[in-house]
Amino acid sequence: MSVSDQLDRPLRDLRISVTDRCNFRCPYCMPAAIFGERYQFLPKPQLLTFEEISRLTRIIVRLGAVKIRLTGGEPLLRQDIEDLVAMLSALDGVEDLAMTTNAYLLPQKLEALKAAGLKRLTISLDTLDDDIFRAMNGGRSGVDKVLEGIAAAEAAGYTPLKINAVVQRGLNDHTLVDLARFFKERGHILRFIEYMDVGNKNGWKMDEVVPSAEIVERIHSAMPLEPAAGNYFGEVARRYRYADGEGEIGLISSVTQPFCGSCTRMRLSPEGEIFTCLFATEGVSLRDPMRAGASDAELEAIIRGNWGARIDRYSEIRSSLTDEVRDRRKKVEMYHIGG
Repeated sequence: MSVSDQLDRPLRDLRISVTDRCNFRCPYCMPAAIFGERYQFLPKPQLLTFEEISRLTRIIVRLGAVKIRLTGGEPLLRQDIEDLVAMLSALDGVEDLAMTTNAYLLPQKLEALKAAGLKRLTISLDTLDDDIFRAMNGGRSGVDKVLEGIAAAEAAGYTPLKINAVVQRGLNDHTLVDLARFFKERGHILRFIEYMDVGNKNGWKMDEVVPSAEIVERIHSAMPLEPAAGNYFGEVARRYRYADGEGEIGLISSVTQPFCGSCTRMRLSPEGEIFTCLFATEGVSLRDPMRAGASDAELEAIIRGNWGARIDRYSEIRSSLTDEVRDRRKKVEMYHIGG
């Protein structure tokens, strides 16, 4: 029943964006100047219901997906998200169920999420410097609120955590060693993400990208690192372990070291469109045929055909595009389909 695309890449991962709303306004994702108080997010009737998400997930798992991640927007803004977690964790074939969150609302949700079957958590934190962090989230939160969420996750047994940090030159790149040291001491896995040109609204510039090789060099100079083998096919982070044996970091290098050749991810948007690339120009609706009465077999045929025709490799061809072509190319926004 499994399916592979035109470049022989299997479908193994499903990222489900449960909402396009977020309580932060990070410039690399949802710039406050654009996503202000009057911005019109998706109305509730357009969002997939939990039952619809569960149904589509069951079909996609049948086609080979074994790892499920809930994203947004901020997934904890979706009311009763623990009910969806319970529905997905009960599906046959789901080997891993995780969530990426900014952790602001995590303390009051952890008990319910754990009971519902959430296996892993990834928390976004770009710096420990409070002023810089506020600049990077639109002034919506201090570092302390995220650290409270991390502490709550630790107390609930979610260790090690994965911590995601987007790196922008001239903004937070000078704080990376402190961030690495902090999470090394606490036994969590810090993953540095190169600033990416996702969507068309974040003002991306190549000269604001800090290459992963430079990040590794900076961390290595303070705390020696050595390369580590990948955990599985399709893992997006290149792993480095600390030479003293105490922990590791990961580098997600979509810009300078593309991993398109082993990408196994499908994304499901809040209103039920599937995307086969983070940099896709458009998706394919599953909600519309589903609400028009399509059977599971008919929905499976749409999904199978979509993945089977896939030739996406934007990160590999990015450098061959002129700035004009790259900037003009319409891409789905990160907040809409998750990172």
